Amino acid sequence: MENMFAPWRSAYLDNFEKETVGCVFCERPKLNKDREYGILYRGKTVFVITNKYPYNSGHLMAIPYRHVSDPLELTEEEHSEMWKTIMVCKRAIEKAYHPHGYNIGMNIGRPAGAGIDAHCHLHIVPRWNGDTNFMPVIHGTKVLSEGLLQTYDKLQPFFEII
Repeated sequence: MENMFAPWRSAYLDNFEKETVGCVFCERPKLNKDREYGILYRGKTVFVITNKYPYNSGHLMAIPYRHVSDPLELTEEEHSEMWKTIMVCKRAIEKAYHPHGYNIGMNIGRPAGAGIDAHCHLHIVPRWNGDTNFMPVIHGTKVLSEGLLQTYDKLQPFFEII
């Protein structure tokens, strides 16, 4: 069996509760600072946000507005819109980044890797051949090719056409 390490995630998990008052996924949409907080799309029951600690440039999350921790608690409408929204994200990422593959999924609970386990969310991570290297393992550093605002600006035009 091969192991995959993500040591940079520990700093995020260690500092998350210190940075956040209340639920970040509930609070961000209320602030109406979409570009500042990376909100690319607002649907009826779900919104799309860039990941503050991305695995790769273009890493997005589809999140229900309603505060639920377990996807089994989602209504049929929320569930349906979440998956439709993920396909919209995939199309936008395709046009902006042309990745070779994707990871799409949820981490449910802290033991499964959820940094925010009280509010379910679905990740879509673009992947490229060779996008992992020695930096995360040896130096504890993930190298990203662009900043979060650049990611937002690159993807945002593809959400305007929805």
